Amino acid sequence: MPNNYKQLIENNKSWAQKKKEYSPGYFENLKLRQEPNFLYIGCSDSRMPLDTFTQTEPGELFVHRNIANQVSITDINFLSVLDYAVNVLRVKHIIVCGHYGCGGVNAAYHGFARGLVGNWISPIRDIARKYKEELDAIQDEEQRLNRLSELNVLKQVGNLYKTHVIQQAAAEGKLDFQIHAWMLDLSNGLIMELAFEKTQQKAPLKSN
Repeated sequence: MPNNYKQLIENNKSWAQKKKEYSPGYFENLKLRQEPNFLYIGCSDSRMPLDTFTQTEPGELFVHRNIANQVSITDINFLSVLDYAVNVLRVKHIIVCGHYGCGGVNAAYHGFARGLVGNWISPIRDIARKYKEELDAIQDEEQRLNRLSELNVLKQVGNLYKTHVIQQAAAEGKLDFQIHAWMLDLSNGLIMELAFEKTQQKAPLKSN
């Protein structure tokens, strides 16, 4: 694992050289435009670069990441990304992706976080309170936190439907994209899709 920033630059040079050798026109084509089919909303966790797990190339994913993959309807940064993805890039899929072992979910559940981080993840505490009975019935703490991570992703999908961007697209009959709820299991590198009501999320469902 690199611990010197100069190593990152050297790695970049090596990567770029290999790309040019394998595909001489790679960077010429890359700089022309971006036409991604996917908007990825994920966690800032350093273990969560979805392009690695999905073997996608630069230009194939439009990305927004924050602590614990929150869809905040008051976050202008996120709303701008969503607006651009839907109305300019015309993405075909919007993915909210959480992961098991999420530090933000764990901190929210145990009340560890303070300051701005504590404020940011406070909605997860609300989810934990809402589903307290279900969560308390899970004896193993790791599995309990995993379920809370799933509930968090499903809640964020619900928040997507509350945004002006999505509601306007629906009102104009331009809801020509699909919304997905994903969980990444870092213990095996696999993605699992969660089920939810496709029109307007009313209550989280069991994972597939």
